[in-house]
Amino acid sequence: MTLEIDELEMLDPDGVVDARGSACPGPLLEAKKGIGTVGVGEVIEVRSDDEGSRADIPVWAEKVGHEWLGLLQAEEGYDRLFVRRGK
Repeated sequence: MTLEIDELEMLDPDGVVDARGSACPGPLLEAKKGIGTVGVGEVIEVRSDDEGSRADIPVWAEKVGHEWLGLLQAEEGYDRLFVRRGK
């Protein structure tokens, strides 16, 4: 379920993974590590400036049973990608 932009802007993630400056597959690997730091049902935000993350992270999330919530583009030039831990 992808959330609307205003819903994403109001999210207060339970964990933040800063993968800015990391090239593919770095942000995805960081997301995999980061999801383990939050509880089931909690949300992580992955910050990435690698365009591949826009495709890689949603596919990974759905494939392994997490919930892809969507992404926001920060004014500073990076993406904020949101995933809810499913298991």
